[in-house]
Amino acid sequence: MRTIVFLAVTFLAHIAAAADQIFPLEASNHFEEQSTVCGVVVSAKYAISTRGSPTFLNLDKPYPNHIFTALIWGVDRPKFTSPPENLEGNCICVSGLIKLYKDKPQIIVADPAQIVSLDQKCIRP
Repeated sequence: MRTIVFLAVTFLAHIAAAADQIFPLEASNHFEEQSTVCGVVVSAKYAISTRGSPTFLNLDKPYPNHIFTALIWGVDRPKFTSPPENLEGNCICVSGLIKLYKDKPQIIVADPAQIVSLDQKCIRP
């Protein structure tokens, strides 16, 4: 009986987590909210010579027409086991506080645990 209850609770928690996932195009509607944005990394750039040495992971549309960016500052890059720009082409989910920068939504990624690479294809809206 305990196993059934545990499985039911785990299943319901998984459904609740999935409900919080949004598409990159929806991110601007969730400004200042903790959320999980899922999409394909279509462009990735490590701007080593730019102040702060940022890495930009743009989901669903590449820069300069990007609609959502996961931003990793250079100080946080050593926390990653492989360069974050290697995620290009992968379907990922990024969790964190959605902020706007120049009217574009972004999440600042300070910990690799904020990014989950999905094994399946991203489902588009």
